[in-house]
Amino acid sequence: MSATAEPNGSPIRRRVLTLAWPVVIEQLLNMSVGLADTYIVGHLGAAPLAAVGLSMQALSLVWALFAAVGVGSTALVSRHVGAREPDQANAVARQSVLLALFVGALGAGMLWAGAPLFLTLLGAEADVIALGIGYIRAVASTVLLFSVLSVGSAVLRGAGDTRTPMMLMLVVNAINIIVAYTLANGVGPLPRLGVLGSGIGAASARGLGGLLMLWLLMRGRGQIKIGFGIPRPDRSDIGRILRIGLPTAGEQLLMRSGQVVLAAVITGLGTVAYAAHQVAINALSVAWMPGFGFALAATTLVGQELGAKRADRAHLCAHEAVRMAALIMAVMGVLVSLFASQVVGIFVNDVDVIESGAPILRIAGLVMPLLGVGFTFAGGLRGAGDTTAVLVILGASIWCIRIVGAHLLGPSLGLVGVWIAIGVDFGVRSAFLALRFRSGKWKSIQV
Repeated sequence: MSATAEPNGSPIRRRVLTLAWPVVIEQLLNMSVGLADTYIVGHLGAAPLAAVGLSMQALSLVWALFAAVGVGSTALVSRHVGAREPDQANAVARQSVLLALFVGALGAGMLWAGAPLFLTLLGAEADVIALGIGYIRAVASTVLLFSVLSVGSAVLRGAGDTRTPMMLMLVVNAINIIVAYTLANGVGPLPRLGVLGSGIGAASARGLGGLLMLWLLMRGRGQIKIGFGIPRPDRSDIGRILRIGLPTAGEQLLMRSGQVVLAAVITGLGTVAYAAHQVAINALSVAWMPGFGFALAATTLVGQELGAKRADRAHLCAHEAVRMAALIMAVMGVLVSLFASQVVGIFVNDVDVIESGAPILRIAGLVMPLLGVGFTFAGGLRGAGDTTAVLVILGASIWCIRIVGAHLLGPSLGLVGVWIAIGVDFGVRSAFLALRFRSGKWKSIQV
């Protein structure tokens, strides 16, 4: 039997691809909800555009809470599925949904009450704050259900089902575009609600997505069926989910706070530099999606193989995912580097911004294979429950290399110097994640 073949003859590469490609599409669709709202309100004026953009910064803090619960859910469900323990997998799924409801309610309260403060702290002007409050509170009205959609998707991915979350995100996008465009522009007899209409579109789409996910989980989807009864909280399973997930929340906090500090450095370089940086981030967020897909595939496969007591095969699955991620990200990097000016030109027609943005896209293109390696090894470690190590490595790399390097190189080399620091951060981070995975300590972690 070959090193890359499962006992049933199904090659590991096929398993990785089967899991990865729907995740890539799902993540693109998830991002598209915000992009569609930005596009719709972008035609309404500068203040509406700023209101939605800044509101999304506030919303991303709550999404990080959902991600934390999701990582713990994926790791545990995949472990029990691999161990052929469907009852335990469904028990974890039930507790994951309970946690999702709790975190969703908490997030909704934070957003509703904190909307004015969030926007003020982000430096929004009075007219932008007024519009942003309406958008945030509209989205907050269904945050509880969106939490179920997010965590439910993580549960299904842990069971090896990545297509259902993808299909649900297709539905979410379609509803968002139709409702947001209709209400924002006042099509037909409907009132023209502007930014508020866009927020209602996002809220209704994500809310319906959450209801559909809850129905599928209760009715049963593949190996996951939580039933229609109301489960009682189980301290043991909730504790297991949080032990794995909370470091991910810390990781997100360190990353996002680092982004704020980095933004302050880049703002000091001038308006053109900041605009070029934002355009580059928008362009690269699409190019990086394959890395996220293979990372989540590694999370599921490592968890399932460890559950089946096949640590060596978990190692093989992760390395196959890493190889494929590095290859595809290398291709993406070459394309981004060769067509850097054209890519920036898709987002903006300002000559100065294009000239500033093209060099940093070329730097990003050079390190994309390393980024794919880092993403995927981190995904494998999360699947094993080794999330604290990922937290330490990413936090140290961002703050000790990216932030320090940006402060040192930015004043002399400008935006290119900042992105050199970002590139070095990606390389060092990937190296340490690879070393952590190679150590094999993740194989003995009890979840």
